[in-house]
This record gives sequence, C-alpha cells and structure tokens, in this order.
Amino acid sequence: METQKFSYDNSIVRAFLYATIVFGLIGFLFGLTAALMLFYPELPEFLFGTDDTTIQSLKSGNIQGLINTHGAFGFGRIRMLHTNTVIFAFVCNIVYTGIYYSLQRLLKTRMYSDTLSWLHFWTWQFMIVATFITFFMGINTSKEYAEHEWPIDILIAFSWIIFGANMFLTIAKRRVRHLYVAIWFYIGTWIAVAMLHIFNNLEVPLSFTGWKSYSAYAGVKDAIVQWWYGHNAVAFVLTTPVLGLMYYFLPKAADRPVFSYKLSIIHFWSLIFVYIWAGPHHLQYTALPAWAQAVGTGFSIMLIAPSWGGMLNGLLTLRGAWDKVRENPILKFFVVAVTCYGMATFEGPLLATKNINKIGHFTDWVIGHVHLGALGWNGFMAFGVIYYLIPIMWRTKIWSVKLANWHFWLGTLGIIFYAVPMYIAGFTQGLMWKQFNPDGTLMYKNWLDTVTAIIPYYKMRFVGGLFYISGAILMVVNVIATVRKGSFQKEVPAEAPALANIGKNRKEGEGTHLWLERTPVLLGILSFLTISIGSSVEIIPTLSLKKSVPTISAVKPYSPLELEGRDLYIREGCNACHSQMIRPFRDEITRFNGKNGQYSKAGEFVYDRPFLWGSKRTGPDLHREGGKNPSAWHYKHMYNPRSTSAGSIMPRYPWLIATNLDRSKMVDKMLLMKNTFDVPYTKPQIDSANAWADNQASKIVKEIFSEANDLKDAYAKRPKGELEKKEIVALISYLQRLGTDIKTTEIKTASNN
Repeated sequence: METQKFSYDNSIVRAFLYATIVFGLIGFLFGLTAALMLFYPELPEFLFGTDDTTIQSLKSGNIQGLINTHGAFGFGRIRMLHTNTVIFAFVCNIVYTGIYYSLQRLLKTRMYSDTLSWLHFWTWQFMIVATFITFFMGINTSKEYAEHEWPIDILIAFSWIIFGANMFLTIAKRRVRHLYVAIWFYIGTWIAVAMLHIFNNLEVPLSFTGWKSYSAYAGVKDAIVQWWYGHNAVAFVLTTPVLGLMYYFLPKAADRPVFSYKLSIIHFWSLIFVYIWAGPHHLQYTALPAWAQAVGTGFSIMLIAPSWGGMLNGLLTLRGAWDKVRENPILKFFVVAVTCYGMATFEGPLLATKNINKIGHFTDWVIGHVHLGALGWNGFMAFGVIYYLIPIMWRTKIWSVKLANWHFWLGTLGIIFYAVPMYIAGFTQGLMWKQFNPDGTLMYKNWLDTVTAIIPYYKMRFVGGLFYISGAILMVVNVIATVRKGSFQKEVPAEAPALANIGKNRKEGEGTHLWLERTPVLLGILSFLTISIGSSVEIIPTLSLKKSVPTISAVKPYSPLELEGRDLYIREGCNACHSQMIRPFRDEITRFNGKNGQYSKAGEFVYDRPFLWGSKRTGPDLHREGGKNPSAWHYKHMYNPRSTSAGSIMPRYPWLIATNLDRSKMVDKMLLMKNTFDVPYTKPQIDSANAWADNQASKIVKEIFSEANDLKDAYAKRPKGELEKKEIVALISYLQRLGTDIKTTEIKTASNN
C-alpha cells in the first residue's frame, strides 16, 4: 500500500499552549486576590481610597476612588473571574492544547481544517476577554460556573461546535483504524458539554440589544438543572478530557503502555454513565424533591469505582518505570495529579452522603475538596503536559530540570497549605454551627464567632496560594528560556499508509469493543445515549411535573423595586458568600428563623429566576432576612460592614449609596415576567410600576430616617428625595422581602388547601 506524506500542525498547539500559560497566571492571581480579601476585606479600600482613618490607603481620606470602581473589584466579581478563568481559560486551553497535539498523532493525520482550528482558537480567547469585561462590570447570571450572560453563552456554543466539527471531521479522515482510549474521552466530553451548556443556559433576554436575561427555569427547577450542569462541568470539563490527556501523555512520558486495555473500557463507559446522575448531591436537605436527592447520593457513591479504576490504570502504567519518576519532573507532576484525582473522587462521594453533607455543605471543606482537584489534578496535569510539549515542539531539552523540580515542590506545598487548612476550617465551621448549650440555646449565636475562628486558616490558605503561583512563575521563566534556546517546528513531517476500506460490519472473531473503536459514529451515538439516560431520568420529571413544586398561596411576585434589588444582589455576586436556603435542621431553624420556625419550602422560590440558594456560607443565610434587621442597619452595613458587625470580613459597597438606580427597564422586566413566565402581575400593577416603586422607596427611606438620626441629619442637608433614588434602597427592599411571605407555622400548599 502506498505511503502518504503529510504534516502535523504545531502552530495551533503552540497558540493554545501560550494561552494556557498566560491565562493560568491570571486565574491564579485572581484566586490569590480573593483569598487575600477573605482576611483583608479592606484591600479595595487600600487600593482605591477610604474615609476610614484606621486603614492604610494609597488614597487616604477619599472614598470616591472606591465609589468610582462601581464594585469592579468587589469579592463577588473577583471570585467569578477566578473560577471562570481557571475553568474556561486555563483548563480548557490546556485540554485544547493536548487534544490538538495528540489527536493528529493518534489518527496519523493533520487536523481537518486549519481555518476551523484558528476560528476555534480566536473565538474561545475572545470569549475569555469578553468574560473579563462583563464580570468586572457586574454583568452575570449568578449561576455557578455558568455566570456568562446570553451573548457569551452563544459564543461559547459556537466555538464548541467549531471545535467538535473539526475534531469529528479529523476522525473521519484518519489513517488509523481503531480509536485510542484518549479519543473516546474526547468524544464523550464534547457530547456531554454541548448538552449541558445548551440546556442549563436556556434563558430569555430582556432585549436583544442588552445583556440582561432571566433563566428559563425558576426555583427548584432551576436548581436541579444548574447542579446537573455544575457537577457535570466538573465531570466533563475538569475530568474526562483531562483523563484523555492522562491516557496519552502519561504513557508517552513514562515510555510504557497503558496498564490495562480492559480497565480502560470499563473506566470510560461506567464513568460517563454514572457521573451524570450525581449532580443532586449538591442539593441535599434542600427544597429539592427527596427522590432526586437520594438518586444523587446513590450514584455519587457508585462513582468511586470508575474514578478509582481510572486512577489505578494511570498509576499502574508506571509499573517498572518508577525509577524514572525520581529523575523526571514531568512524571512527578503526573503522579501527584493522578493521586489528587483519586483523593478528590473518594472525598466527593463521602461529601454526598447525608450524614457528612449536613456537616460539610456550605463550609470551606467543600472549597478544600474542589481545590484538591483543581490545583492537584487539573493544575499538575497541565504543568506536566506543558513540560512535555515544550522540549519536543522546540526541539531542545528543558532549560532547567532543577527549576522544574522547584516548581513541583512549590506546587505540592501549595496544595498542602491550601487544602489542609480548608479542611480544618470546614470541620470547625460545620461543628460550631451545630453546637447547643445545655439550655437549648445556640452556643455560637453570633455568626461572626464562626468566621473569626477560621481567619488563621484563611491566612494559611493564602500562603499556599503564594507557593503555588510562585511555582507557576518559575515555570514561565523555564518555558521562556527553553523557547529562546530551541527552534520551533511549525510543520512536523509524517507519513502513513491510507486507511483501507474494510466495511463497517463486525468481522468474525472481532471483539465488540474493538469493532466499536473503528466505528466512531456508533461510538458517539452510544456515548450520547449513555450520558442522556441519567439526564433524562432526573431532569424531565422535575421540569414537567407541576406537583413536584407545591404552590404556596401566600407567596407573591416581587414588587418592581424588589425585582431591581434582586438584580443588584446578583450584579454584586452576593450569592458567593450568602446562601438562601434554610435546611430542616434544628440549628439552622433556630439561627436563621427565630420564632418563625420555618425551613425553606420549594413553593417559596417559584418566582426566583435564577435561584439563589448558594453553595457556601461565608456570611449567614439570608432566606429569612426580611424584618430581621432595621433598614438603617442594612444601609450602614453596606456602607461599612464593620460599623455594624465588628470583625466582619465583608467588603464595603459605598457605590450602592452613591449611584442612582436605573429604572429604565423596570417595566420591561415586569412585562417579560408576565408574558413569558406567566408571573401573575396585573395590568394596573404594571401600569403603575413606577409609582409602586416610588411608594416603596419612600417607605424604606422613612424607616431609615426614623431608625437613624445621624442619617436623617446627613440627608437633611441634601436635596429632598435624593436617597429614594439610590441603588441601596432597591437592595434593601429585596433583603427586607426575603422570607416574609411565610409568617405562620401552618403552610397552605396545593395539596392541603
């Protein structure tokens, strides 16, 4: 058979590699900044100015600089920037780097289209830059790992489709008959992410000329769709494609074959089947239907088996090559990465069990768990791939093995100093929240007692972040020096015989999976069906059955001012620190409900688009916040949290007090809610929306002045009606509404009316 000559395209690999390194550093810096703000919330004041004489500042005596930022550097926005940069810019770019490099070599062909490759690259990087701009501006949806607004969601889908088309067309013109295990994971990843992204991000724009949109789902339904997406973003963005990289680069670096072909088959199919079911374990003890919680727990526990199967397959590939680990920093990174994967996938199912979840959920334990995977599994796999590719693509040896080893040890120390303090902080929080005195009162009634107790661990976590980013900086130095020393090979000549046509039918004696590996269309269809089973069973009943969310007659739609206040709450990323879900535990009902005695009910969230249950409590739960504190307290708390709550680590929000509320779209929002989502606003209510908002604002301002003479005196010198126009009043209206629809111990639902 005639041998065909062709070349591999290294230029697209280089582009994604550089993007990985640049955005990796940016993502780590955002994370370090967020970690610093959790024990030094005055950081924005130090940078931009403050009127607090007890705080050192670059612009002391002037808070206008902080006001002028309009919250761009607030904790909620920085956290979103950190998580999205690490996931979409760092991990996704290293995945694309590895796929574009390995796919060509595994299939013995160039990518189908250089044009599609570069279109994919530039659309993805443009999406990342657009994310930076919009998140700094407060344009977000608040949905975990899916905070992008609708135009960026469309851009992500477009770029992902371009990537998939290029990948599948490359597979179609391959010169290797059977698809290697890494490619199975690439295919499964593409299918799952496309499905997850599209269905979770179904939203209705307020207008096609603006950025604001509202989720197609509300309350409980939005929660299950979001965590079906959120958990499986971890599964099919942070896990399966990186496993594909593991199956290619670990054997290459060790110069050993994969330990077990059969275990690879079991690992792939069981993982993509089981993983998709586990999302509801993020919603244990919430208003989610109990059957969905139970299913999530069951499949989460089952997830240990396929996850550890993959981990063992990776580590056992090094049998007979452990002596190389001692000398080769690439293998060091891979070994720790796979080990962290095993640890995280053992811990995750434990956190999904109800007994442990009731202690660990909403605490920093979960943060430690997530970062064990992100820093250890994703980060170290990325570093290993970078160190593997740079010498090969630039045809030279790594500039400094010693520097690479320093990176490894600094990174490892970073993981330890990050994860261990967060575990201790999480245990401390979870246990302190639940402690009662012998007389039945809460031992730590003041929420700040549970915050100040873990400040030392936040500082240790920051030190871990410093170690980790220091190692990454050493890598950058090493990469630059290696690139300068070497000579980049843009086109890599290769040759291979054309693939003979033997038909798609299974041959006599040919194993089932061996046959499947040479029929990529069937492999893709079966992967889609495997992934779809769990999704269909969990999502469809919840969305379609009205009785899954019993209605509560007392729950009414938000007023126009409250709707605006809720959007401000989302803009500032308040959900990053505050939950809005009181679970049916004695300690939570006592702490957050007082005499009301009501945990959160599914029917209370029917008008919440999106839901705001939160995933971590740095501050207390807010679902019963309405009426708990005077409106003047909220005003002062937002202006300077430490003036009302000594020791608070909440940042200041003075721009809310200085900025007028933009009401230009308020009526449009009500019309959208009524016409699209069937929210029962009446025509008179919509027609009088501005008057309704004026009256509510006036009432709140009147309360503020009656509660705080100092504020009354301060505003007496200003134009009449000034405070009523400010954003702070809208936010207070929302906070004072939370949880007030339920006022008695008897809850009237559709089933007992």
